[in-house]
Amino acid sequence: MRQSSSPSTACDTQTSSILSLNIAPAQVLRGTHAIQQAGEAIAKLGKRPLLVGGDRSLSLAQTTLEPVLKQHHLEFASATYSPDCSEASLAKLREKATHHQADCIIGIGGGKALDTAKLLAHQCQLPIATIPTSGATCAAWTALSNVYSDEGAFLYDVPLAKCPDLLILDYSLIQTAPQRTLVAGIGDALAKWYEASVSSGHSEQTLLIAAVQQARVLRDILLQKSVTALQEPGGETWREVVDATVLLAGVIGGIGGAQCRTVAAHAVHNGLTHVAASHGTLHGEKVALGILVQLRLEEMLQGNQLAAAARQQLLKFYSDIGLPQTLNHLGLENITLTELKQAAELACHQGSDIHRLPFHVVPEQLMAAMVSTTVPIGEAKIKA
Repeated sequence: MRQSSSPSTACDTQTSSILSLNIAPAQVLRGTHAIQQAGEAIAKLGKRPLLVGGDRSLSLAQTTLEPVLKQHHLEFASATYSPDCSEASLAKLREKATHHQADCIIGIGGGKALDTAKLLAHQCQLPIATIPTSGATCAAWTALSNVYSDEGAFLYDVPLAKCPDLLILDYSLIQTAPQRTLVAGIGDALAKWYEASVSSGHSEQTLLIAAVQQARVLRDILLQKSVTALQEPGGETWREVVDATVLLAGVIGGIGGAQCRTVAAHAVHNGLTHVAASHGTLHGEKVALGILVQLRLEEMLQGNQLAAAARQQLLKFYSDIGLPQTLNHLGLENITLTELKQAAELACHQGSDIHRLPFHVVPEQLMAAMVSTTVPIGEAKIKA
């Protein structure tokens, strides 16, 4: 939630606060082969769309999306966001949009492709349609983009003026993605409960209460249905889990705002992106480990036995579906103490989301939590 002050009037001598919420896309189309039925909705956004995605996504677009655009006589061009959702990539894409005289943007791909497309549309003040190609994140829904270095290290996030104008969730397209991407999306979406409950669980604000309770529902859906969903790709339960990772996770961030969006789990992700060896793993995989780290912090610094029990429950669930439980599972078995300290310091920097925890955390404590995610319950507490 972003807060700004409105000017005082003659009738109001006190400064009032206006809360600006960007809750949902203007329109969501979902279903099997939804892209083939989305031409009219896309055409309402503009006649000269610029398609933004990665190499794989733009290749898929040639067989799925481009025939629909041609059918509706739209003059489109394509551009890759490589090497990342970075300032350099965005500068090139703005030039491409200007050269094409684009009047709308279509983002197709995973989280970074969609973040890039959304931020490009925001900077160019153009309508935006998002088409996720996997269930790995809720980026297709949200009014937020993460910006990285060209090397893939997280730098900062950008709140956007609005959620996308159109979201097209095509189950047949999502099903072509590696199953690992949906597993990562489950990890990313699970964080909504563990982060929102600790940052906003005691709030008495109506919308924050609603967001936290929706996060609880999301967690329960994922814990109950993920194993079956992964066994039956394309089935009804699989579609429900995709809806959870792409749509419901976005709803929670929209209703609850930044307070319900990220805490320690995402801060750990952000720090780990600065370790080059982590770049072979997905966003949601790093966030999933971050959940265990956050619970470990609650356990060590507060003696929170509920957090300890939740960690043990998640370790079993992670084992069942293939989410990482340790740094080794993220390919960081050879991480140096210097690299671990750098990641922890970045995660604890001033302004980091980790400071939404109800207790103070310093890098040394975070490092201890990061290397002890699988310890049995009952380990000695570390004093704050």
